[in-house]
Amino acid sequence: MEQLPGTSRTVDLGGPVHVVDYGGTDGGPAVVLVHGLGGSHGNWDLLAPLLTPSARVWALDLPGFGRSEPGDRRATVPANVAVLRRFLREVVGEPAVLVGNSMGGMISLFTAASAPEAVRALVLLDPALPGGRRRLDPLVAATFALYALPGIGERVLSVRRARQTPLTRVRTMLQLVGVDPDELPAPVVDRAVALLEQRDDVAGMDRAFLTAARSLLGILLRPQRYRDAMARVGAPVLLVQGDQDRLVPVSAAREVAAAQPGWRYEELAGVGHVPQLQVPERLADLVLAWLAEAAVRA
Repeated sequence: MEQLPGTSRTVDLGGPVHVVDYGGTDGGPAVVLVHGLGGSHGNWDLLAPLLTPSARVWALDLPGFGRSEPGDRRATVPANVAVLRRFLREVVGEPAVLVGNSMGGMISLFTAASAPEAVRALVLLDPALPGGRRRLDPLVAATFALYALPGIGERVLSVRRARQTPLTRVRTMLQLVGVDPDELPAPVVDRAVALLEQRDDVAGMDRAFLTAARSLLGILLRPQRYRDAMARVGAPVLLVQGDQDRLVPVSAAREVAAAQPGWRYEELAGVGHVPQLQVPERLADLVLAWLAEAAVRA
C-alpha cells in the first residue's frame, strides 16, 4: 500500500492521540485539520499535501477515532474541544489556522471561541450547523435517530459490522457524503479500510462514535450556546458549504452566513459534505487565497 504522506506519531494529551505531521513551509501559518464524526486523519489525504507549499500542516485523530484508541476517555464535543486546545498548546505551540469538517467544524468553532489566543483563523468545511429550512435527507435523519437511542444505536453499529465488510462500510459512507469511491485514488480507500480492520478496541470505538453523535445532536437541538460561540469568534472565518450536502442543509449554512456578515461564505456547486475529498484542488486554491487575503487585512 502507498505510504501516507507526512510523519505519524502518538502524543499524550490525557491519553494517546495519533497525529500526522505533513511538514510544510516554516514561514507559513500553522494549519491544523480536524475531522468529523466517524472520520480520521485520512479524510485529509488529498488536501493536506496541497497546503504544505504555503503552510505547516498537522492532522489529528480525535480520541475514539482513526488511530486514537479511546481508552476510558469521553468523546463528547466539549471533551474534544479540550483535547484540541491542548494539542494547539502542547504540539503546535503557536496560533493556528483551524480547518474543521462537519463535527470537526463545530469543535473548531468552540475552540476558537474559548481560546482566541490559540486560533489565528478558522475554516469551516460543511460544519455541523443548526437550522435550515430544507428537511434532512430521510436516510440521514433515520440513521441519526437510531444513533440517539440508547441500546439501539449500539445494536445498529454491531449489526452493520457483522453484515458488511470494511470495504463495503467505507464505500457506503463515502457515497453518503457525496464522494464516488471509484473516483478516489485507490490508496485513500485502502487506508480507510485498513483503519477499520486494525482497530484494537472495537467496542470502545463504537462507544466513542455514539457518544460524539449524541453530544453533537444535543448541541444542534438546543443551539443557543453554539450560536453564542459563533458570535464570540474574533478570528477571520471562512465558511465553505457544498450545495449537495445530504447531512447539513445548504439553507443552514446560508442562514449562519447571513447572521455573521463578517464571515466569508463560499458555496460550492455540485459538492457534498466533504469537499476536501471531492474537490481538493479547488478547495486548496480557495483556502490559500483566503488565508493570504486575511493575512493582508490583519
